[in-house]
Amino acid sequence: MADPHTQGAPGADGAEARDGQAAPLWGGRFRATPSADLTRFGASLPVDRRLWEEDIAGSKAHARMLGAQGILSEADVAAIVSGLDAVADEIREGRLAFDETVDEDIHMAVERRLTELVGSAGGRLHTARSRNDQVALDSRLAAKRLASGLMAACERLEAALLARAEAERETILPGYTHLQPAQPVRLAHHLLAYFWMLSRDWARLFAARRAADASPLGSAALAGTTYPLDRGATASELGFSSVIPNSLDAVSDRDFALDLIYASAMAMLHLSRLCEELVLWSSAEFGFVTMDDAHSTGSSIMPQKKNPDFAELVRGKTGRVYGDLMALLTTMKGLPLAYDKDLQEDKEPLFDAADTARQCLEVVAGMVETLAFNRARMREAAGEGLMAATDMADYLVSKGLPFREAHGAVGRLVARCVAEGKGLEDLALDEMRAESPLFDEDVYGWIELEAVVDRRATEGGTGAAPLAVQLALAEDELARQRAEAPAA
Repeated sequence: MADPHTQGAPGADGAEARDGQAAPLWGGRFRATPSADLTRFGASLPVDRRLWEEDIAGSKAHARMLGAQGILSEADVAAIVSGLDAVADEIREGRLAFDETVDEDIHMAVERRLTELVGSAGGRLHTARSRNDQVALDSRLAAKRLASGLMAACERLEAALLARAEAERETILPGYTHLQPAQPVRLAHHLLAYFWMLSRDWARLFAARRAADASPLGSAALAGTTYPLDRGATASELGFSSVIPNSLDAVSDRDFALDLIYASAMAMLHLSRLCEELVLWSSAEFGFVTMDDAHSTGSSIMPQKKNPDFAELVRGKTGRVYGDLMALLTTMKGLPLAYDKDLQEDKEPLFDAADTARQCLEVVAGMVETLAFNRARMREAAGEGLMAATDMADYLVSKGLPFREAHGAVGRLVARCVAEGKGLEDLALDEMRAESPLFDEDVYGWIELEAVVDRRATEGGTGAAPLAVQLALAEDELARQRAEAPAA
């Protein structure tokens, strides 16, 4: 029986070669083939050749299912599976030469080589299958794999942040708003802010992987097929949790790719913010951290320089991943159902975003693991900037003064300190009482650095007690992620 869903067999009649090209797999309907330049323009092989493992796995599952359904003979199935294993070995060992002037994509390259190895059985592999559901299948398998790798890299950075936070419970540094000293915080609290950002990234990656976890195979070109397929069998063999219930949606949906790129872009946003702070903190003006030599570079002209190049590069690569997201969003926005050639443009941004984000997550994890914190400088800076002003106002409130009046009184004391170049703790009690008689000797203990920090004892605050709770929550979150993470 002829297969109405195949796109031609190798050597199909009616497709004449041009410029030394072999006839394409879809050539039966055509009297001529595109030029070599057009063939290269239309080829996705330079990008999608990395899908070869997914393509071969999907083809083997499809062949076995066709055999189980009585559509292919046992001999054909055995020849196809054996031939696909041989093709896999050739690709893995670098013995299969790819050429986009011959093969449009990885799917055609694999099928062509399979047919060369096993003959007519290879031409029967495409029975009840279209490249439309084939490429959707391969892309979903790849998205699941890429998401798993990103989740593992994300978890490594989370673990690094948590480990450093555990070790820096007593380190105090300035907290900033508008990049101006605001209130002192514990370094552990600051690091955990990034931990929670990354935990949300992990959750987005998990959701993106789940979005890809449904099989399109068996949808054929767009309308399903006349063959009695068992879509559940191929889905199960390939590790999918379900099949996509609508064949039109199955071949045209790329939401899963957008989800993964978006999750990658959000992770890059958080990495960029962290790297921005590391760049600032490693400057001579801050002096809060020293980057490990292995995560820094020097200058070709200035011997004294130690540049945070890799942190800067992560910050710079963020725009690249944003571009990947915008590229695919724009590609998808006006496409009618079902498959359109535009969808060939989905893989490059998907691969680029996932590869870039994973590499950056691994680079930043290495940075965090090897950072040297300058605790003395952080504490010194936390004592600057009159950051106990809010607590001094709260002191007056505790004595019965309305907050707005307390704010004004302390504001005038701040102005005096600025004018005289001293800290609030340097003011004499008489100077304080000139603004409010409620000041007493205990105010000096009230505005000590540790007291200021530990007074932030509300849930989620930087005080010692809520910090201990937060660290325990972070440990639980990391343990949950490790338990729920799918195999890579």
